[in-house]
Amino acid sequence: RRPGAAARMEEEEDEGGGGRGAAGSPAPSARFVRCLYAVGFLDLFGVSMVVPLMNLHIKSLGASHTVAGIIGSLYGVMQLFSSTFVGCWSDVVGRRYSLLACILLSALGYFLLGNSTTVFLFAVSRVPVGIFKHTLSISKALLSDLVSERDRPLVMGRFNAASSVGFILGPVVGGYLAEFEGGFYQTSFICASIFLLNGGLVWMLPWSEENTSNRDHYQDKGANSFSAKSNHDLHLKSATSRAVTNSSFFQSPWIQVAAVLKKIKGIACSNLWDVFLVRFLMSVAILLYYSNFTLALEERFGVKPLFAGYLMSYSSALGVLAGCLLGSITRLYRHNTYRLLLHSSTFTCVLILLYTSALSIWMVILSSTFLAFSTTIGRTCIIDLELTVGGNEASGTLLGVGQSVTSVGRIIAPLLSGIAQEFSPCGPPSLAVGLALVAIVIMNANKQKYRSHGSVKLKSQ
Repeated sequence: RRPGAAARMEEEEDEGGGGRGAAGSPAPSARFVRCLYAVGFLDLFGVSMVVPLMNLHIKSLGASHTVAGIIGSLYGVMQLFSSTFVGCWSDVVGRRYSLLACILLSALGYFLLGNSTTVFLFAVSRVPVGIFKHTLSISKALLSDLVSERDRPLVMGRFNAASSVGFILGPVVGGYLAEFEGGFYQTSFICASIFLLNGGLVWMLPWSEENTSNRDHYQDKGANSFSAKSNHDLHLKSATSRAVTNSSFFQSPWIQVAAVLKKIKGIACSNLWDVFLVRFLMSVAILLYYSNFTLALEERFGVKPLFAGYLMSYSSALGVLAGCLLGSITRLYRHNTYRLLLHSSTFTCVLILLYTSALSIWMVILSSTFLAFSTTIGRTCIIDLELTVGGNEASGTLLGVGQSVTSVGRIIAPLLSGIAQEFSPCGPPSLAVGLALVAIVIMNANKQKYRSHGSVKLKSQ
């Protein structure tokens, strides 16, 4: 048996008997999904080689702690403002061109980083990366276009797992290369080369087969949800949208900007505020949990930072396992993403509370073990819920807005953590428990809205 969503996609279409041929299109569609897994792996593998070494490098260039902090926050601020715009741009010009542009411009940023012999050049190198490093979001939007809503949590979970494997292996390779003279520069050039390799992989993907699969996906979705006339209208609309997308990359930039702003306005006027608020609260809660993790373990239990590093790597590895098991878990919940999100968020809240009140290091290990599963599942479910409620037509915009929401959390969480630590080492996780409880209350208050699980769409559509 071939693994995962790819095998199920082939089985379902073989049993259906209609549409595409049994031996023709299903296999290439599965190959397309697997290639996107490789794109996610290479992306985080390259990034994680360089990121752990950046603070050491900028300090070696003579930057003060304050300057290093400002330049470090520059990336997050640019991500905050560019995530929504780039995600929406991918809806307008198409996934292929936007994904290629983001990969190649990110490669340029890491190439400049490999030539950063001054603090100014280091800051300049972060600009293209901060603006265009949205390859994972566009890849997820592409996966959303390609697979059915039923298979989406499984495919997203495996994509996250493949990316996490890259994030686990990258620091090991980067740390090894850093031992050599000029190791940071070599690592940056290798990272840029990996991005160029990723760009070549994206360019060689069977995009014509993806368009065929995407068209059949919309047609099948329409057949299950609408009358015959509505199905015809949806099919005509999606075909027209693809025709516009294929040519819009070559249109005037002003036309593209106008189309992007129109889509952003549609999201802003939609009924997704509670979904994004839940994502924001849970993101801040998890960031607060990790904000002083190493320092708190040393103060509370006297363990060394090395142990905390091993524990975080252990949690990351379990997150990969959770991503691989997500398909079985969603089947257990009968593909009810909302209920799975509610339960995983509740479990996350309980585990952070267990960590906050832990009396021994073994309770911390226990909470970290299960927290890796609950956070991985929750992160995938909130993305799936955004796409289900918002609709696939603006998936790039939705994922961009979601990433911007998370970026706001990254900016706010350190401030909240610093204030909470003034009272106790357990202050940040205690605050995290409170924020997670608010998110759970919001989900419970809006549960009637998600009973239909997909019948609610953007008001503007």
